[in-house]
Order: sequence, then C-alpha cells, then structure tokens
Amino acid sequence: MHRVTHYRRTDEGIEAISLESDRTFPRHAHDDFGVGVIVSGAHRSWSGRGQVDALTGDAIMVNPGEIHDGMPIETGTGRRWQMLYLAPVLVAGVAAEEGLGGVELVHPAVRDARLAAAFGRLHARIVAGNDTLPLARDEALVTLVAGLLARHSNRALPPAGVAPAIRVARERLDAAPAAPVSLAELAGLSGVSRFQLLRGFARELGITPHAYLMQSRTRLARALLANGRPIADAAAEAGFADQSHLTRAFARQFGITPGRFTQAG
Repeated sequence: MHRVTHYRRTDEGIEAISLESDRTFPRHAHDDFGVGVIVSGAHRSWSGRGQVDALTGDAIMVNPGEIHDGMPIETGTGRRWQMLYLAPVLVAGVAAEEGLGGVELVHPAVRDARLAAAFGRLHARIVAGNDTLPLARDEALVTLVAGLLARHSNRALPPAGVAPAIRVARERLDAAPAAPVSLAELAGLSGVSRFQLLRGFARELGITPHAYLMQSRTRLARALLANGRPIADAAAEAGFADQSHLTRAFARQFGITPGRFTQAG
C-alpha cells in the first residue's frame, strides 16, 4: 500500500507531501532540508546518527545530503506522515538574519509540540495553494525555521566527518552523475584500493558507490524536471537507460512518480 494524498511545490523552494505507505524506502539523500510529522503509525530510519524510531506525533528531520532510509516499525503495517522539503537557501536566509552561519539539524526524531504545530501551519498553507497570502506563508516559514534553529540545530556546521577518500569519490559522483564511471576510476581518484573504497562507503554512508550514483542521477533528473525538461529527456540526460528506469528510481527515492512531480510544479 502506497498513496500520495497531497503534493505541491512552490517557486520559492518549498515542497509539501502527504503519504500513507507500508513500503520500505532504501537509503537515499535529498538536496533540501526535510522536516515532517508522523501522523499515525511508527517509522524507523537509519542515518549516520544511528537507528531512529519515530512514533505518532513525533517530528522528524533530515539535512541536505544526509543518507537515510525509512520503514514501518511493524512489518506490513502502514504509517502516515507529512513532509516539507525546504531549499537550503530558505533556511540559510533565516539563519543569516539571526546572525548564524551554517546550520545542521541534530535531532532526527523528537517530540516537540510547538515544532509540530508550526510545521502543520506551513504544510497546510502550501498544500492549499493559496498564493494570495504570501505574508502568512512567510510568517509560517520563518516560525518553523526559527524553531528548528533554536531547539534542533547546532547552529554551525562542524568539520566534515567523512573520510577524505570517500569525500573525493562522492564529489566525483555528484559532479557528473550521468557520466560512466568505474570502481577502479573512483578508487584511483581517492588513492585507495577498490575494496577499501567499498568498505569506506559502507562505513561512512551505509551504501555502495553504485547506490550513491543512482541517487545522484535521480536528484539530477529531479532538478531537470523542475526546470521543465520532459521526462524522457531528463532520464537520458541524467544517465538512465530509459524513462521507466527513471520512474522506478524516482518513486523509490521520493515516493512519487516523475509525472506526479511535474504536474505539481
């Protein structure tokens, strides 16, 4: 069972989605800050911070580029949740106004009634699509982000924790995800053996280089679609064998099809 009950994107860089699903989502990452609320059921995820369980009413959050997965805690039992994805520039703008630098969200799951209420106000406004009230929407956005900064952020990004060799390989995959690449090439760029690279990816990111590449390609295709590219063209330009290959990868990573994504723009 998997249903997307609401989905909408705004020109300012806010994406709202409501889902009901018993699916397990493989490890992946987003380009944006993600914040959400578990409406019913319970959700388990893994990230670099370890295993996290989120229960009904809990707020959940993830940073741009942070590898994570998601599954129902009880096999075969669905859960309902709502998410907002905020472009990094939106979060950075509020942080800069408060005299803060880089921001990292540090609580993957938390019980915070004020945050959940602020989330609900912004999510409802985005889903409703009432663009005639930009002030109310901006107030809801700033209130939500301010709550994240005040209670769930370290307010300054720490030094990157990923090993240098893995960082080099990851940067190569992110820079040209559509280009063919071999494990030997990545290992050579990183200055390690192929096995060391595989082991390092598993330790640092929890996935293989190939899985990371496919996620980078999916994020590239999403950006192309957001800029108006046809689905077939986006699939080819992002390095997918065909449109159906992109559709499967897109649905696994984002919970919706490319067609639904383009219709919401």
